[in-house]
Amino acid sequence: MKFYYAPKTIALASHITLEEAGAKYDLHKVDFSQNEQRSADFLRINPKGRVPALETEHGILTETPAILVYLAQAYARAQLGPIDDFFAFARLQEFNAYLASTVHVAHAHRVRGKRWVDDEAAIEALQTKVAENMTECFRLIEEQYFTGPWVLGEHYSVCDPYLFTIGLWLEGDGVNLDDFPRLAEHSAQVRKRPATERVLPLHDIQ
Repeated sequence: MKFYYAPKTIALASHITLEEAGAKYDLHKVDFSQNEQRSADFLRINPKGRVPALETEHGILTETPAILVYLAQAYARAQLGPIDDFFAFARLQEFNAYLASTVHVAHAHRVRGKRWVDDEAAIEALQTKVAENMTECFRLIEEQYFTGPWVLGEHYSVCDPYLFTIGLWLEGDGVNLDDFPRLAEHSAQVRKRPATERVLPLHDIQ
């Protein structure tokens, strides 16, 4: 396999999971500073011009939830998801879908406002809502979604590095993770895992 990533992006979640799964893969850093994500070569990998992308023996996968589900199923021995329990596995996908469709989008309003509007005043208005929206999202996760000690309960899953990665963005969004004590403890525990420790320096994260 070949994994395409860029530092300080959502690709961190899939990168941690590759390590947790014990997968063999080649690593390719996409240089956003040189606009490599818009190069002809990379657009042949992912026409959306985004990371992550995972080149597998079956084809190329993009989008974090899809990559995480693939790894959970392809590396079943790593036990990164309840793949034999249809309902529990659907709940895993429900949580990851919420992160992708709502939480990540709420964050993106701060740094990617031009995806939605061109007017500078409108972009500023989007940015002023980010802290409020991210707070609301993490309060919902803390109070309703999070089981503990991991997202789904007693067993670590692909949900955990995904939540951890988005949690790293909160300070920049004007939100204090310590306001959510259960999620703050979860973040600390994910950070201590050997797979996470191996990957963080490659993403320019201390």
